[in-house]
Amino acid sequence: MLAAVRSAAVLGVDAYDVTVEVDANQGLPQWTIVGLPAASVKESRERVGSALLNSGFLVPPRRVTVNLAPADTAKAGTAFDLPIALAFLVATGQLAPHAVERRVFVGELGLDGALRPVRGVLPIARRVAAAGADALVVPPANVGEASLVRAAPLAAPATLAVLVAQLRAGGPLPAPRPAARAPSAPLDDPLDFADVVGQGAARRALEVAAAGGHNVSLIGPPGAGKTMLARRLPGILPPLSESEALEVTTVHSVAGILPPGGFAVTGRPFRAPHHSISAAGLIGGGSIPRPGEVSLAHHGVLFLDEMLEFPRHVLDGLRQPMEDGRVVIARAATSIAYPARFTLVGAMNPCPCGRAGDPTGACTCSAADVLRYRARLSGPLADRLDMHVSVGAVAVAALAGSAPAEPSAAIAARVARARAAQVERYRALRSVQCNAHATGRWLDTHGGVEPAARAVLAAAAERLALSARGYHRVLKVARTIADLDGEPNVGAPAVAEALRYRGGLHRRPEGAGATEGSLGRTAIPRWRSGRR
Repeated sequence: MLAAVRSAAVLGVDAYDVTVEVDANQGLPQWTIVGLPAASVKESRERVGSALLNSGFLVPPRRVTVNLAPADTAKAGTAFDLPIALAFLVATGQLAPHAVERRVFVGELGLDGALRPVRGVLPIARRVAAAGADALVVPPANVGEASLVRAAPLAAPATLAVLVAQLRAGGPLPAPRPAARAPSAPLDDPLDFADVVGQGAARRALEVAAAGGHNVSLIGPPGAGKTMLARRLPGILPPLSESEALEVTTVHSVAGILPPGGFAVTGRPFRAPHHSISAAGLIGGGSIPRPGEVSLAHHGVLFLDEMLEFPRHVLDGLRQPMEDGRVVIARAATSIAYPARFTLVGAMNPCPCGRAGDPTGACTCSAADVLRYRARLSGPLADRLDMHVSVGAVAVAALAGSAPAEPSAAIAARVARARAAQVERYRALRSVQCNAHATGRWLDTHGGVEPAARAVLAAAAERLALSARGYHRVLKVARTIADLDGEPNVGAPAVAEALRYRGGLHRRPEGAGATEGSLGRTAIPRWRSGRR
């Protein structure tokens, strides 16, 4: 007898329909699964067989063929266990065919028949709601994320036996009781900018970065507070909107890293991968494509500590997602897109020993060592960093008894006002919410740049040999500075401050033991000037 049960799978961050067909005929007992199944899908025959027996159902010796349609799309994961088991029961006459009609089933089966959680239920729920199915049956642990789609009718039985009993009884499946979310405990040590001693320039730069969504590098000696500053950046970013929270939760659902209960992600993501990460781990991919750190940081912060210790080819993989706001992973059969709209913060030392620019002359690196070290960050990637900020060492005497600095709440209020002005400015533009995402040409024409500011920027672009991208990125940062100051137009002071952030690491050091001049914010990078 032939049976068919509806299910779904995830490709990228979108779900698509899958029909699970089971044919149980006379012949030598064996299970065959077709439809481009991965190893995790092929192993379902062992889980399904044990779950059926331990749930009290008959498993007659039959030749069983399982087809996952469409058969030309690769299938992975354990979500097909439940629909395969139900289709087998229909094919062997233990369940009526009408009991599974217009219902979608996903879930992993334990050997005892218990339903266990699977990845990607949130996009599946969105697909089911759009298709108008009667019910989406998910494991109880996935109810939290599935219930974020209010239009999706849900059922969440605890075991296979309970589900079959409900299907045999007829009528609508019982809806799950919404799980109560435990209140989040207050943090013992909340990350606040009030804890940062000194570093006024770096604090200002991160405020500008948060207000405009700009990528930034923090350059300074070990122990200067680069990591401390970066970890406090999410605390001054605006809260996620409802649509942004749903996008972030969808990516985390596909990656299988939602917290217990599967509730929506409400805070800005902060991802800080180790420098030993592979290109697939950072950008995404693998034999079975998964979202990488750039996608897990969507609408949040991607922090690369010791940025120059990352392999250069891994760092260069950031160039396309930084421009496009998404990652496209191409395979021979298909291509998969993941969202990747993040703010990049890179922390790095100015030289191998980390003491370049120290007025005491403590740097022991030769000029060749410094050049080789700085070359780990390619010119095209450095050009995509809107701001390069020098973070100097803080004197030990200043650490004791210093007055608390401005708290994150006050900074966040200014950032929120600047972001509100940008939302209003780009209301007519699609997919643009902040200055960093606007096109340079549009901002140059409609950004309210005063003639004096344009003259300063043109002169500086000639003197610093800025690329076209660099010119527009300075303009975007200047527009953000004006928004923070509540100015409707971009004036010369905003452009002057933005130009101070266009320094970088690609400069020739002035001999062994680099000096303060070699770290100046407005020095001309050799890769921009074209001189050799």
